Amino acid sequence: MKKTLSFLFASLALAFGLAGTAFAAAGSVAWDQAPNKLNDLPSLQHGAKLFVNYCLSCHSAAYMRFNRLQDIGLTQQQIKDNLLFTTDKVGDNMVAAINPKEAKEWFGANPPDLTLVARSRAGAGGTGADYLYTFLRGYYRDPTKATGWNNIAFPNVGMPNVLWELQGQRDPVFEKLGPKGHEAEVFRGWKQVSAGALTPRQYDEAVGNLVGYLQWMAEPAQQTRVRVGVWVLLFLGIFTVIAWRLNAAFWKDIR
Repeated sequence: MKKTLSFLFASLALAFGLAGTAFAAAGSVAWDQAPNKLNDLPSLQHGAKLFVNYCLSCHSAAYMRFNRLQDIGLTQQQIKDNLLFTTDKVGDNMVAAINPKEAKEWFGANPPDLTLVARSRAGAGGTGADYLYTFLRGYYRDPTKATGWNNIAFPNVGMPNVLWELQGQRDPVFEKLGPKGHEAEVFRGWKQVSAGALTPRQYDEAVGNLVGYLQWMAEPAQQTRVRVGVWVLLFLGIFTVIAWRLNAAFWKDIR
């Protein structure tokens, strides 16, 4: 009986192990930790520029106005000169230029709004920023796909790699693990096929800036909330000590 149970548990462990390995090959890669750029205004400004130039043509950020970018140190004139399309006004919402019907025909679905994407994508693998940082660095050429691209973090993604001219082209490197006849491919890294306009280090930094901007856009007041929260906790701590001493003074003569 013990041998049977041991064999059963060993079989289940092997099955779950192979399933987990295969799942990793299918897109469940470990998310890379995104750099924290929320206090870096030049980084956020560069991220906003990348967002407008490479994302806003298809993806809206309909809950964000252009003039809110003043919170990251840009003036209204800088926003007008560098981030607005011809027909936009500085008080307008960030709405994609693409026609939703055409987008659905081209990509199979209307590209989602990105205002809150850095918050909605948080999960067991890490924060939403971690997912976006991994996703935007996870593209590779795949001639079997309609767009010509696939993504290690989101297999069969409908979105092409809009940043490929900056990144260049890379191929994923896989390693086969498991018993013979039951091997599963595990992602191990990247092989650069052709160079882009940026070096790999510069590209990672640019993506970090873009992700930082997306993270800021999802909650522009988050830094203020943290600062206010710290002061509130300090006040409550001091007030608790004062209230405790006052209570002791009021009741010291009552037995």
